[in-house]
Amino acid sequence: MPEYGNATEYIAHHLGFMKYGQKADGSWGIAHSAAEADAMGFWSIHVDSMIMSLLVGVIFMGLFHLVSRRITSGVPGGLQNAVEMIVEMVQSSVKSTFYGRNDLIGPLALTIFCWIFMMNLMDLVPVDWIPLLAQIIAQDNHAYFKAVPTTDVNITAGFALGVFILTIYYSVKVKGLGGFLGEFAFHPFGKWALPLNIIMEVPSFLAKPVSLALRLYGNMFAGEMIFMVIAVIGYAQLPLHFAWAVFHILIITLQAYLFMMLTIVYLNQAHIEPHH
Repeated sequence: MPEYGNATEYIAHHLGFMKYGQKADGSWGIAHSAAEADAMGFWSIHVDSMIMSLLVGVIFMGLFHLVSRRITSGVPGGLQNAVEMIVEMVQSSVKSTFYGRNDLIGPLALTIFCWIFMMNLMDLVPVDWIPLLAQIIAQDNHAYFKAVPTTDVNITAGFALGVFILTIYYSVKVKGLGGFLGEFAFHPFGKWALPLNIIMEVPSFLAKPVSLALRLYGNMFAGEMIFMVIAVIGYAQLPLHFAWAVFHILIITLQAYLFMMLTIVYLNQAHIEPHH
C-alpha cells in the first residue's frame, strides 16, 4: 500500500473511484490522479462500482442456482436453510404488501434484497484488503478502487430509476394513461383544484426515486466513513472495527430490506385502480 501523509489523504484516496474516460489529451483510459478523474467529467465510468456490482450479482445467482440444483426434502444444509429463510421472508413481505397480480414482483423483490444486501456486505471487508488486491492486479500502488458499490450514488440511483420506470409502466398499463395522469390532476382536492393538485402530487411522485437512491447511498457512505476513521486510529482499531461491524450488520440488512419493501409498496400503488 502507498504511504499517506496524514489521515485526510488516506480517507480521500479511499473515497476515490477507479474512473475510465476521456483524458485531457483525447485518449481514453483509467485516471491515475484526482485531477485526471475530475477532468473526465460526467460521462466517465466508475469501473470499480461496475466490477463489484457484477461480481456480487454473479455470486448471488451462483449460490441460488447451486441450492436449487441440490435442494433436498430431507434435513437441509446450512446454505439451503439460509436461502429458504430469505425466500420465505420475501414471499411473506410480498403477500402482506402487494395486492395486485403480477408474477414479476416476487422475483424482483428477491433480487433487489439479495443483490443490495451482498453489495452492502462488502462494507464489512477491511477497508484496505480489496483496494490492495486491485492495486496488485493493476500494478499501480496509487490506483483507486472502491469496494462497496452502494457507496456510489450512481449505483443506488440506477436501482431507484429502474423501480421508478417500472412504477410508471405498470401505472399506465393497469390504469391507462388517463387514469395515471388523473392521479396528479384530480387528487386530492378534485378537478376544481387542478393546479394545486399538480403542485402537490408531482413533486412527491418525483421524490420517490430520489429518496430511494439517497437513503441507501447516505447510510452506506456514512458507514464506510466510520470504518475509514477507525482504520487510521492504529493498534486500537481491531476492537472498534469489530464492534462497529456487528452493529453495521443491522444497518446493511435494514437498508436492503427497506429498499425491497418500498419497491413493493410503490408497485402496489401502481396496481391499485383509481376507484380503489
